[in-house]
Amino acid sequence: MTGRFKLYFTSNKTLYKAIKNIFGFYPEHISLYKLALRHRSASEKKLNGYKLNNERLEYLGDAILSAIVADLLFKRFPYKSEGFLTQMRSKIVSRSSLNQLSNKLGLNKLINSSFDQLNPNRSAPGDTFEAVVAAMYLDKGFDFTRKIIINRIINIHFDLDELVNTEVNYKSRVLEWAQKEKRQLVFKVIDEIGERQGKQYLVAVFVDDKKIAQAQDYTIKGAEKLASEKAWKELHESGLQ
Repeated sequence: MTGRFKLYFTSNKTLYKAIKNIFGFYPEHISLYKLALRHRSASEKKLNGYKLNNERLEYLGDAILSAIVADLLFKRFPYKSEGFLTQMRSKIVSRSSLNQLSNKLGLNKLINSSFDQLNPNRSAPGDTFEAVVAAMYLDKGFDFTRKIIINRIINIHFDLDELVNTEVNYKSRVLEWAQKEKRQLVFKVIDEIGERQGKQYLVAVFVDDKKIAQAQDYTIKGAEKLASEKAWKELHESGLQ
């Protein structure tokens, strides 16, 4: 029985219609999407102690979405460097970008969660979008998912030419990464160089008490900005993001 016919014989009519309205298709296995929308704060506990929520789907969806976007950018910008492609992908799949996208699509209204348990700066909307991408992949396959992401998401909600000229906020990127990975991230002024008008601040970025980057500038904010860019590149080169 196909998705549109199941619609009339199920208690999940609202979710079937929501997926159709947002992504343009009816699910075959609605349970995948129900799981994708279950935040860890509303986990169901199984007899063996396993918590049923969308975290595993989020992990898979993150990889699938990143691959789709990387492939699209590789073909769209055939003469651009690896660094350019990495920055462009980051602009699309960053936590803040996916949070905004999820809210715009209305996915945030479908999340099953205990919101009083969520951090005020929660990443739940973006995480949920990634989980839904994984559900789509498991339900319909990679080629189908790729077409939906490109035609219904990127082509409609992202202006790639405009993104080219958008400056990357590296501090936001590393903060989002730390939040998602549940790592402790600290910016610390470790030295002041010179005096008066010529004084510069040396700022280091620490992840779990390990220094991963540092930079200096005439203002603390400027030093943090430079250090953040170095930290982001270090995370990328080490394969942590």
